[in-house]
Amino acid sequence: MAVPSQPVIYMDYAATTPVHPRVAASMAECLTLDGCFGNASSMGHSIGASARRRVEEARAQVAQLIGAHTAEITWTSGATESNNLAILGAARFHRDRGAHVITSKTEHKAVLDPCRQLEKEGFRVTYLRPDRLGIVAPEQVAEALAPDTVLVSLMHANNEIGVVQDIAAIGRLCRERGVLLHTDAAQSAGKIPIDVHTLHVDLLSLTAHKFYGPKGSGALYVRRRPPLGLVPLMFGGGQEGGLRSGTLATHQIVGLGAACAIASAEMAGDALHIETLRARLLAGLERLGGVHLNGHPTQRIVHVLNVSFEGIEGESLIFGLPGLAVSTGSACNSATQEPSYVLRALGRSDALAQGSVRFSLGKFSTTADVDYALHAITEEVVRLRGLSPAAQA
Repeated sequence: MAVPSQPVIYMDYAATTPVHPRVAASMAECLTLDGCFGNASSMGHSIGASARRRVEEARAQVAQLIGAHTAEITWTSGATESNNLAILGAARFHRDRGAHVITSKTEHKAVLDPCRQLEKEGFRVTYLRPDRLGIVAPEQVAEALAPDTVLVSLMHANNEIGVVQDIAAIGRLCRERGVLLHTDAAQSAGKIPIDVHTLHVDLLSLTAHKFYGPKGSGALYVRRRPPLGLVPLMFGGGQEGGLRSGTLATHQIVGLGAACAIASAEMAGDALHIETLRARLLAGLERLGGVHLNGHPTQRIVHVLNVSFEGIEGESLIFGLPGLAVSTGSACNSATQEPSYVLRALGRSDALAQGSVRFSLGKFSTTADVDYALHAITEEVVRLRGLSPAAQA
């Protein structure tokens, strides 16, 4: 397929965001000989100490974004590693207390696959099914809790449909029962206000590339009081309190910190801007008819819009939109032709699940982007529906 002559309009911010210019500038300061390039663990000389100061400044910026204490932030390579460390680390550490874990059928693969690994190790995992709007009710969690439950892992905002779970209510429930709660906040951190104390979470995962930071940089919030205990995934130099050994990637960490600082200052304005664009996009799509919103209409982040088109396969629609960067769901599932397991868990038919497209907007999205998308999508939907056997009959 020929590369389109016009620039591609990017509407896949849920997959990855461009690095903010101010973030890139901060990272560049940590890469060259005249910058802060040292090993943050080499405290015996000024260059290493300078790198350590930048790392700790970034740790404070991450902590401020989510209402945590600086000492509760552990560096990782992203939300996938954070989720694995939280789930595997907590379950293995507390194996003597019980071997039951609760999660949901609509979690990211970075949660579901560690849970399946735990099953191989002898743990029981309960996979809760959300309602048709994607909500896991606190009552479902309460009913699933057992005397040997050691961990609940439920994502804050869903990566495919944008639904936000009531983590605070679930957190209160888990605290009352003495059960650890982990939440994957990869899609919500930096986009909506988060306070780990209000949410009553013990572990929280986030990643930089979802809110204008660099790929390959993330963090795990680990409640320190009282200490909850984790088994590390890797061993070596004992960095990060022994939870995550390895030389710290100073430039990546500084980039994450800078992205957190920008998000803290700008997320409210960004949300208003994006909500306006999302409403415009949804209204335009609904004029086509046979368009179904996936997920709760209001209990959601504003950045993600997932819709199913009747009579159309999502992959075919995307193939016909070379000037538009959108997806049929999570980037981690893009290699499979199977219907979205998230939408199937909501009760969508195979046809509607396969006819879904995820649009996701960001701070750099414009009204012109949305209008271009609507024009291109309208033309292609009309064309594809005209080719369907039902239309030919």
